[in-house]
Amino acid sequence: MPRRWIWPVVLLALAGVDAGAADAASTAQEARTDVLGVLGGGDEGFARATAPRPFRFPADHGPHPEYRSEWWYYTGNVRAGDGRRFGFQLTFFRFALTPEAAPRASAWGTNQVYMAHFAVTDVAGQRFHAAERFGRGALDLAGARAAPYRVWLGGWQANAGATPFPLALQAADGGYGIDLRLEQGKPVVANGEAGLSRKSAEPGNASYYYSIPRMPVSGRITTPDGAWQVEGAAWFDREWSSSALAPDQIGWDWFALQLSDGRDLMVFRLRTRDGDADPHSAGTLVEADGSSRSLSARDFLLDELDHWASPRDAARYPSRWRVRVPSAAIDVEVTPEVADQELDLAFRYWEGASRVAGVSADAEITGRGHVELTGYGPRRLNVPR
Repeated sequence: MPRRWIWPVVLLALAGVDAGAADAASTAQEARTDVLGVLGGGDEGFARATAPRPFRFPADHGPHPEYRSEWWYYTGNVRAGDGRRFGFQLTFFRFALTPEAAPRASAWGTNQVYMAHFAVTDVAGQRFHAAERFGRGALDLAGARAAPYRVWLGGWQANAGATPFPLALQAADGGYGIDLRLEQGKPVVANGEAGLSRKSAEPGNASYYYSIPRMPVSGRITTPDGAWQVEGAAWFDREWSSSALAPDQIGWDWFALQLSDGRDLMVFRLRTRDGDADPHSAGTLVEADGSSRSLSARDFLLDELDHWASPRDAARYPSRWRVRVPSAAIDVEVTPEVADQELDLAFRYWEGASRVAGVSADAEITGRGHVELTGYGPRRLNVPR
């Protein structure tokens, strides 16, 4: 999905940053830049996604340091035995500050920086908690490996044994925590053109992108109100890239929906400065049996039905949608479980648990999922003081 392009910019915009000389979190406080304004460059010397390639596992679950950035993205919706519902997000990002690491005598030296985001949505309490961490890819502070599979930043981690599943997902912050076990469920799905997801007409403005769209989840979620044993389903997105937004693209709306008829739907709409949907918007429809087909921008329709204004700066986000895929007879409404699921972090964006209701042909369907929205608020870094 296109959303992850923003994070390499957060670091690459820090002109002259030396990963061996300063802590990534403290240097981020000194950044002063329009993030989308620098998305057009910075990939010199890095590998680029220019043509389809076969995915190779388990290797592709691990890092690809020849690319500028990559991410491991876990989201999900779960329910406790008493019916209380929660959403969660745990994401890990790797950024290469330079194409190659300079020789260093210090064990602190590295050109790899990691960032992680953690969030919990408490539907009954109508509360949302989000946090982030930064760490250098040295001294075991943060990193990623393919076999045995592990991605981590401090105590936040996705950790498995000789195979990627079952997987332990763990994070905690501010009285909120997850300790979850994920099974694979459906098989890996290659998005775009056999895994090559093009974002604009510019050659190389693309990513390698695969998903595991429906993974059974069980375990424990903690909030300041207590702890619950939960079950549900998660979604895993995996991308690596060195590309950037085209000059006329200002943001994106991304949907990952798990439907009650067993199908899963991912669509993203790239938005241009004139308010139109970019023709490189796309998606994937996954059938109940795990088979899938790609969707072009012509294959789905997104209509905004309501809006929400952030109390932080009145940024206006869409807040309810009609999603249609005519060829699959899907016509549903998607509604946030909590209106305020805005992540007020290094870069502000909205991402949160959502519910689905509608029809497929003549049958009623429901569902759960996550939605992400970027480019609606001030295009700047949110710099903590």
